[in-house]
Amino acid sequence: MRLRDLAHPCRILLLVVGIAVLTAGCRSHRDDTRSGPETIYARAQKAMKNSSYGEAIKQLETLQSRFPFSEPARQAQIDLIYAYYKNREVDPAVDAADTFIRENPTNPRVDYAYYMKGLIYFERQRNFLERWFNVDLSQRPPINAKKSFDAFEELLKKYPHSQYAADARQRMIFLRNRLADFELYVARYYMRRGAYVGALNRAKFCVENYDGAPAVQGSMKVLVDAYRQLHMPELAANAERVYADNYPGNVKDIQTKKSWWRIL
Repeated sequence: MRLRDLAHPCRILLLVVGIAVLTAGCRSHRDDTRSGPETIYARAQKAMKNSSYGEAIKQLETLQSRFPFSEPARQAQIDLIYAYYKNREVDPAVDAADTFIRENPTNPRVDYAYYMKGLIYFERQRNFLERWFNVDLSQRPPINAKKSFDAFEELLKKYPHSQYAADARQRMIFLRNRLADFELYVARYYMRRGAYVGALNRAKFCVENYDGAPAVQGSMKVLVDAYRQLHMPELAANAERVYADNYPGNVKDIQTKKSWWRIL
């Protein structure tokens, strides 16, 4: 048998296989376009369960674009927040949360949207390498920390009995300390530069807004030192008394050091 005789059946076989694949693809596409909202939502849920968040996002977005007024599409709004969050798409996740809050102010799950918004910003504070090397963030402007704190605060104001309230409060304590640390860092920086008024303002802001944070003690010391440098003895004395009342075991930290030539 010649080689030419074998080639003809092979070409027929390849043609048959190609037609079958094309037909299956067309049928699959046709079935996809005919799928109802419940079917698409079920696919999204299956993808979420399998941690295939990119596929879940694709299905949820398709659901919203094709069936915007269906019940599954309304549920997809809140599912998209989580899917974006798990897929590390920060800005779309925040936008999805804001959209849900704006369009569903009376929805029983709107507290979840506030919580997720706070959580998204909370975990955006440092990247992978910074977490790995435990980088100190006190010297970095806490933009995301402030946004996270504000979202959690809004949650607690509007939904104090939410199931997410307890976790939000714990995160707010951490965030408050983070914000206070930055204020103290800036106040100390101003002190080193001789900008005593600026140091006073940052230290006072820390004391007045972050009561209970560890950085408040350092901020009180800045107040004492700054008032002394500005030759305001009465205000310095008042700050000393407040410091001594709150930190009696550390009074020596604010005591004025006498020069060696001074006679007692």
